[in-house]
Amino acid sequence: MKFALSIIAATGLTLGVVTAVVAQDDPVERRIAIMKDNGRQLGQIVPMTRGEKDFDAEVVAAAFQKLADNAASIDVDALFPEGSDMHAETKAAPAIWEKMDEFKAAMDKLKADTAEVAANPPTELAALGPAIGQVGQNCGSCHENFRLEDN
Repeated sequence: MKFALSIIAATGLTLGVVTAVVAQDDPVERRIAIMKDNGRQLGQIVPMTRGEKDFDAEVVAAAFQKLADNAASIDVDALFPEGSDMHAETKAAPAIWEKMDEFKAAMDKLKADTAEVAANPPTELAALGPAIGQVGQNCGSCHENFRLEDN
């Protein structure tokens, strides 16, 4: 019985590693993973601005650092190669490839703004909203111009 459980656990671990490796190799899966993680990070801090969670400076700093790390990891040429807009799971709009210079400029702004906020994260609730706004305006603008609507 213990042997069978060990085999099942090892198989699950192996599948998890293989899935992670495949996601790293597939540019669409990689960019989806980055965007989902960005959502998780914002999900940690946005409720603080609404009074739904207590302000926690350590959580805020960690979330902004992760957002900055995610932004820094976006290599537009590698993650948005020609033809990757045809992937079934993507919400990337054709405008990315039609206006690649604008898209790259938007990504550069996201990188700069998230790095700036991560370097000096809010230490009090009053500063959290403006910091989220600084980063969030990039997200909103990019989603408006370069992301397909949800069906």
